[in-house]
Amino acid sequence: MRGTMQTQLASSTEQERAEFMAALEQRRLLVYDYLDAWAGASAFRPSDIHDAIYSYVQRRGKALRPLALLLCCGAVGGDEAQALPAAAAVEVFHTWTLVHDDIIDRDDTRRGKPTVHAQYAMHAKEVYDLKGEEAAHYGRTVAILAGDSQQSWAYALLSDLRNREVDPRLVLELIERMATSLTPQLLEGEMLDVQYALTPFDALAERDVMSMLTKKTAALLEYAAWCGAKIGLAGSDQSDEVAAKLGRFASLCGAAFQLHDDLLGLTADEAKLGKPIGSDIREGKRTLIVYRALAKANQHQRERILSTLGSPQAGAAEIAEVLDIMSETGAVSEVRESANSLIEQALTILEELPATPQRKLLSSWATFLLAREH
Repeated sequence: MRGTMQTQLASSTEQERAEFMAALEQRRLLVYDYLDAWAGASAFRPSDIHDAIYSYVQRRGKALRPLALLLCCGAVGGDEAQALPAAAAVEVFHTWTLVHDDIIDRDDTRRGKPTVHAQYAMHAKEVYDLKGEEAAHYGRTVAILAGDSQQSWAYALLSDLRNREVDPRLVLELIERMATSLTPQLLEGEMLDVQYALTPFDALAERDVMSMLTKKTAALLEYAAWCGAKIGLAGSDQSDEVAAKLGRFASLCGAAFQLHDDLLGLTADEAKLGKPIGSDIREGKRTLIVYRALAKANQHQRERILSTLGSPQAGAAEIAEVLDIMSETGAVSEVRESANSLIEQALTILEELPATPQRKLLSSWATFLLAREH
């Protein structure tokens, strides 16, 4: 059994970290250059829709999902350049989920700037002299339509694989899985996230919470890894088996990613995080941290958590008190260890692949998920 992720990260050399960050940046630039130059963008009209579609793209995310896709393609002997349209598709697919998720969560900040719906609410005030709810409604309308357009764009990007000599039958398989498996899973996870916030904790089991976050977050990472491997192994008798294994690797990493994300939402530097600390508590999110804290809390602590959870008006002092309780009960450290354990399981799967530079980078990618600060 491997040691903790902290031990592994501490033992990695500066050179290994530098190699990973360079590989990430190289592929990140390729993905965003591809999206910036996409000829079909001329169909994104009118200008409010076009600019909203590109709003988060221009803010340049970490591109962890496209990186997983490209590395999985390369790790099985494929040509990463051939898989670039699919990597771009995964990034755009992820982006539309963020645009819609920000509406659902009523978040006004993303990557340190206004969310799309908040951005266009301000735009409506300036351009159309709308006020209050009318301006907010315009902002949400633009964001919904932009997200819908981005989802369509993801399918179009997958179809671009035909121009890189990917078998059209495989292209159809990739599109079909995105439409009939990935999207329903992700939307189910999002719906459960909303419903669980309205459900008493006593009516939920830990497996319910983990299943929800797996569907909401891990499903896309699983698809990215599977997709990259399928492209890299096109025509191989082992393509289904190996792609499924890499999908499982990425799914475990995705679950760990979400647990770490929940931890960052409570413990990170707010300036680096790009959104308010404790927003998950105000929204009443049923995270594993909250679930475990309530399971271990005494009566007074439980009452303090429940009185603050789901309260949009909760002040900084109330949030800070709940955060202290979560630490005191051991919930924060337990969830951190759960995330470590998931990555350890994932790395065990990765060891079944031949040793290649891409496999080494995939290992670094997995550990990076728990080392990031935002």
